[in-house]
Amino acid sequence: MSIPLKPQVVIVEDEPKIAQILIDYLHAQDFQTQHFESGEGVLTYIERHAVDCVLLDVMLPNASQFGDGLQLCKSIRQVSRVPIIMLTARIEEIDRILGLELGADDYICKPFSPREVIARIKALLRRSQMQSDLHIDSQEGGHSAAQSTKPWYLDEARFQLNYRDQHLDLTSVEFEIMRTLSSSAGHIFSRAQLIEKIYPDHRIVSDRTIDSHIKKLRQKLNAAFGEHEWIHSVYGVGYKFVMGG
Repeated sequence: MSIPLKPQVVIVEDEPKIAQILIDYLHAQDFQTQHFESGEGVLTYIERHAVDCVLLDVMLPNASQFGDGLQLCKSIRQVSRVPIIMLTARIEEIDRILGLELGADDYICKPFSPREVIARIKALLRRSQMQSDLHIDSQEGGHSAAQSTKPWYLDEARFQLNYRDQHLDLTSVEFEIMRTLSSSAGHIFSRAQLIEKIYPDHRIVSDRTIDSHIKKLRQKLNAAFGEHEWIHSVYGVGYKFVMGG
C-alpha cells in the first residue's frame, strides 16, 4: 500500500528564527518543508518539484540580484498556480494590495502566530482540493451544461477562464470572484458578500482589497477578451456579472 505524500511548503524567509519556528510548526502538522533564505533558486525548485504552498517574505536579502518578495511572487505566477502567502512587516495597506495584485493568495503581517499561518495554509489547501474535486467530477460526467451552452467556462483545476478557445490564468482569489459572480448572473453582490464567499475563514478584509482584486481582474479580462465588459459596478451597492457572448 502506497503512503500518501505529505504536502510540501516552500518557505522563503531570511530571518533564521522565524524560518525555524515555521519549519517546526509545519513538521508538527505533518508538512514537508523546503527553506530558502533569499530568492535564489526558488523559481527553479518550484518548477521541478510538487509544491503545495509558498510562504514568501516581502523583504528579502540580495533583492537587486534575485528580486524582493513582490518580484519573486510575480515570477512564480508566470510559471505556477501554487498558493502563495506573503509574510510582511509592512503594515501599509498599499503594500498588502500590491502583493495580492501580483498574484499572492493571502498575506500575514509580522509579528504573527505560527498557528494562524498553519490555519491559513490549510484553508488554501482545502480550497484548492475542493476546486480539484469539482474539476474531476465534471470530467467524469463529460462536458458540463455550462461548457456546452456558452463559449466560456471556468477550469477549477487550473484556475483558468476559458473563452472561445483562449485560456486566461487567474489567481485563486480572482477565480473565486468570477465563480461567485457568475453563479448568479445579473445578481448584485455586495463587497461584504464577496468577502464572505471568498474568505470562508472570516479574516478581516477591507472593501478596498476587494476593489483592488476586481480592478486587476477587469484589466486581465480586458486585455484578453476586450470586446465584452464582464463585471459591472453598481454604485453604492457592489458588483454584478454580465454574461459573456
